[in-house]
Amino acid sequence: MSSPARQSIKAAFLHLLETRPLREITVKDIVQECGVNRNSFYYHFKDIPALLQEIATDYADRIIAAQGPALSLRDCLETAARFALENRQLILHISQSAHRDLFEMHLMDVCRRVVQDYAAAAFGSVPIRQEDREVLLRFYQCACFGQILEWLNSGMRYDLQGQFRRLCQLGEGMTETLLRRAAEDAAAGSALS
Repeated sequence: MSSPARQSIKAAFLHLLETRPLREITVKDIVQECGVNRNSFYYHFKDIPALLQEIATDYADRIIAAQGPALSLRDCLETAARFALENRQLILHISQSAHRDLFEMHLMDVCRRVVQDYAAAAFGSVPIRQEDREVLLRFYQCACFGQILEWLNSGMRYDLQGQFRRLCQLGEGMTETLLRRAAEDAAAGSALS
């Protein structure tokens, strides 16, 4: 269980991120915001990037836990979009900072974990090779990640959820087609063995 001081530091940091860019936040600002001393900050966190890392991991875990099983590609994309929209200002400040790589790493992880849930439901017991399963997982992960990144790069100016809904309508049946082809290839490969 996390200590009250640790939680207070994280809450203060998130509050500051809502109001200003990451590059303008110092340890002094954080400790003044939450009322702990600098030693307490450094007892709990090595530096601000370590604090950011823990918060990003916490967010990723909460998103995955709250989602429930992703039974469709649309579920995956909407989960990612909901996370981005609910944390719009925070994400914008982090994504425009020197720590963008850390943000992108966690976004990619969230996309991977959500897609793995979807794959478990969509792929089920379809007999495909492990390499094909990995190719399809990576494809959906990168599609989800790329859509969110492009939305961020545009300044979050368009309706991300609407775009995801339309993408799912246009791609309806695509997963089934990909799985059918992968299963056919796996069957043909095992017949040749």
